[in-house]
Amino acid sequence: MTTAIVHEWLVSYAGSERVFEQLLALLPDAVLYSLIDRLPAHERGFLHGRRVETSILDRIPRAERFHRALLPLMPFAVEQLDVSDYEVIVSSSHAVAKGVLTGPDQLHVCYCHTPIRYAWDLQHEYLRQSGLGFGLRGLFARLLLHRLRAWDVVSANRVDRFVANSHFVARRIAKAYRRDAAVIYPPVDVDRFTPGGSRDEFYVTASRFVPYKRLDVLVDAFRAMPGRRLVVIGDGPGAESLRARATPNVTFLGHVPHAQLLEHFRRARAFLFCAVEDFGITPIEAQAAGTPVIAFAGGALPETIPDLDADEPCGVLFDVQTPESVRDAVERFERRADEITPSACRHNAERFSAARFREQFAALLDEALADHRRGLTAGRPAAAVYAGKR
Repeated sequence: MTTAIVHEWLVSYAGSERVFEQLLALLPDAVLYSLIDRLPAHERGFLHGRRVETSILDRIPRAERFHRALLPLMPFAVEQLDVSDYEVIVSSSHAVAKGVLTGPDQLHVCYCHTPIRYAWDLQHEYLRQSGLGFGLRGLFARLLLHRLRAWDVVSANRVDRFVANSHFVARRIAKAYRRDAAVIYPPVDVDRFTPGGSRDEFYVTASRFVPYKRLDVLVDAFRAMPGRRLVVIGDGPGAESLRARATPNVTFLGHVPHAQLLEHFRRARAFLFCAVEDFGITPIEAQAAGTPVIAFAGGALPETIPDLDADEPCGVLFDVQTPESVRDAVERFERRADEITPSACRHNAERFSAARFREQFAALLDEALADHRRGLTAGRPAAAVYAGKR
């Protein structure tokens, strides 16, 4: 089996790169492709010195600084990557990687982190947050996203098997592309987050300070709970406004080393989370440290956090992104905290280990390849080979 792995862009080591890393471990002989490769030297270790084939966009000076602005060129650029020599193509896609061109004798499996959020169900939110709701710039952005949606649907037909990173994303794939998707949760490095130590009397949250994380809701909730403490870890463009609205019982630590992050996860009464996530790695890391999670019941979080009505609860879910809902969830947690054990949280987090990801993805790839080869031997067209898999 000759294999190529196609990734969107390599500019930092983040969530999708964790999946990319595990795909490299699973397919050590695969040839790697990415639209842009500007990954800093200190973050390249997981590549183990392997070369990455890049697109024409990688020739643009300082492309890593404004790679998202190159979105209008990305559909064209990904179609210029020549993967015609490989039997199997695995794409890791949250934007355009799945659009690579493949032939009828090739198998294309796409691990889809999400259809392009800002082109589909989150378009209006994205335009508002970017200041593009009105005017000529807003009109241009809407036209661009309209054309991108059309290309996105067309390019989805180049994929033989979709794999989603959650049932939430699988529903989004079905809505946008009218395709079924298997669900394999992404890998979480649960070995770096282990239980230990004693609990303290504070709550903790950790994330980038960007609008959709809704840290403002958590900060406002603790404004109404002056007797409880919240520790906020992270940084970002919204830091100044968050600090300005916070009361003295909210402490901002900024970016911290892993050891300090782990210490706060282990000592906190619970980890708080208010975003809508396609998967949500940080709440899993908190559970791996034995810490309960209080989270908004949106996106994939209900899939990864067993609520109080579960046999082995790991947290409390709330239904509305408001300070009142957070406060009610905290009070509900405190009344029933004894029902949640560190061992239950840890056991739940282990469902999302890197080893489990590799095992499940290898099994799916083996099945898909066997189906593909049987279809080629029988001379069946692609539509027949993948009937019932789509």
